[in-house]
Amino acid sequence: MPSAALVRHPDTPCAALRAIEASVVRAGDRLRVAYVLQGEIDRLRLPPPRAAGALWQHTCCELFVAQALPVYREYNFAPSGEWAAYSFGSYRNGAAMEIPDPRIALQRGAGRLELSATIPAQPGRLKIGLSVVVEEDRLSYWALRHAPGKPDFHHPDAFALELA
Repeated sequence: MPSAALVRHPDTPCAALRAIEASVVRAGDRLRVAYVLQGEIDRLRLPPPRAAGALWQHTCCELFVAQALPVYREYNFAPSGEWAAYSFGSYRNGAAMEIPDPRIALQRGAGRLELSATIPAQPGRLKIGLSVVVEEDRLSYWALRHAPGKPDFHHPDAFALELA
C-alpha cells in the first residue's frame, strides 16, 4: 500500500506537526508498518527507553489488526524502541500477548521522524487501523479515520483499511 495520510482528531491540537503518513504491507508471513512524522520534531516529547507499559500515554505509533471484528490485535511501537502487543476478544476486552521482537527502526532527519516495525501477519483479509499518539505540551491523536466523539482507536470505525 502506498502511504496514507493520518488525520488529527479535531479536539486534540498539535502545533509541532504538519503531517503524519503511514503504510502497512504484507511480506509473506509478516506485516511491515511504517510511520513518517513531519514537522518540528524537536518539539515532540519522545519517551526514553523504559520497561514496557502504557506506551500510548506518550508519543507512540499504533497498529490495529482484525480478521473479523470484534476480535482484534493492537501493537504499540515507541520511538524509544519499546513495544507492546495485545489480543482482544471484544471491544477493549483483552490482554498482553507475546510476539517476536518487531525490530523497530527509527530514523531522524531534518523535520522528519520515521519509525518502522515488522510483526507476524495473520492469514487472510485484514482490517487495519493505523494511528499515532503525539506528545508535545499535551497529547494529540492521529488516525486514518476517527469515530464520532472522543479519540478512540479501538472503535470499529478506526479500522479504515483493508489488506488482502
